[in-house]
Amino acid sequence: MHITPRTSPEAARGMGQSAVMTTFDVPPTVPDTVQAMAGTPPVAGSSAGAPAASRRTLTIGPHTVDTPVVLAPMAGITNMAFRLLCREFGALHSQDDGGLYVSEMVTSRALVEDHAESWRLVTMGERETPRSVQLYGVDPTTVRRAVEMLVERDRADHIDLNFGCPVPKVTRRGGGGILPWKTELFTRIVRGAVEAAGDVPVTVKTRMGIDEDHLTYRDAGLIAQEVGAASIALHGRTVVQHYSGQANWDAISDLKELVTDIPVLGNGDIWSAEDALRMVEQTGADGVVVGRGCQGRPWLFADLAAGFAGLPDRITPDLGHVCRTMRRHGELLVEFFEDEGRGMRDLRKHVAWYFKGYPVGGEMRHRLATVESLADLDAKLADLDWDAPYPGADAEGPRGRAGTPKKAHCPEGWMDSRELSDEHRARLHEAELDTSGG
Repeated sequence: MHITPRTSPEAARGMGQSAVMTTFDVPPTVPDTVQAMAGTPPVAGSSAGAPAASRRTLTIGPHTVDTPVVLAPMAGITNMAFRLLCREFGALHSQDDGGLYVSEMVTSRALVEDHAESWRLVTMGERETPRSVQLYGVDPTTVRRAVEMLVERDRADHIDLNFGCPVPKVTRRGGGGILPWKTELFTRIVRGAVEAAGDVPVTVKTRMGIDEDHLTYRDAGLIAQEVGAASIALHGRTVVQHYSGQANWDAISDLKELVTDIPVLGNGDIWSAEDALRMVEQTGADGVVVGRGCQGRPWLFADLAAGFAGLPDRITPDLGHVCRTMRRHGELLVEFFEDEGRGMRDLRKHVAWYFKGYPVGGEMRHRLATVESLADLDAKLADLDWDAPYPGADAEGPRGRAGTPKKAHCPEGWMDSRELSDEHRARLHEAELDTSGG
């Protein structure tokens, strides 16, 4: 698999807004008006390479990025294709690609057992630097070995540990967001990963806790800092909340006041650059982690880079620019999967996100959700009104399914004690599933 980026960071600085993407070859069956629009999203002004003094950067171990933003790992979303697309936009107002872009979560057990698909998920494009990989695991020995393998094979410049997954098939076996409740287990995993990683920084992503009566973020932050983690990111929700309700930014403020030796990042309800700036101002966080807010809006990373550089520039794409971005996404997916059909099937899940708020009817959305090839995609996109303007608020705000609070699925007796029982210890291997979550 080989994906060549359209533009390098150097080219981005020299080309200004045209660095976001170059034109794709539109088949002759597509109208000339469509081909004429196969250019670049509109930006208010040109500001790539803004003065460094106005920027807010983020340092994780030896890596300093120009924008204090991290793309959150999302299962089935943040594969190489989507990461590259986000980087292309992030570079528009940044001296680099505008942040850290983390892989889909992979399980430590799958890497240790040399599962080809899991190793493919941590494969990075030439443009991807630093290379950020998120790892999940519940057994300290397995996690340590997986980290060793990532380092030995030179597959990561930054390793993030997931302790935030609320998915029942993970938590019911003691993994994800409920694991930090077992303090010793959490400590052993993070310490072992840090030791195995050597000069590669290890970071931690977690939630507030299992529920309001079983909060873990304060202990997790202090432990992460003590054992040498390079940063900690906090999603301001509990496992029980999943993605419902409103993220508790006060918890992020609390953690920032408590943990003073390493960066503290905030996660939850970042739907715009203004949300990110407000979170940092309100909480004192050193940066933000963006997840659902960029679904169908990879240009959000251009807005974030501009915002943290003190610039007013925001992308407000008309429907034609959304279509071109979706087409570029499809092209990258085909290259990533090395299979046009599989790439198009993966693109289908993004249809509703891309066209949120735009005048694209249910019938057309259904047609796009059955796209089978790039030619098919081009033909269907050509039927849309590419001149339809940016719909404003209707295209903004929360994205994805928020759902409702759900019961935390934990192993029986898990919350009775912060210590790991012999029974739970014996069953840890069952939680090493080849699954993803965040």
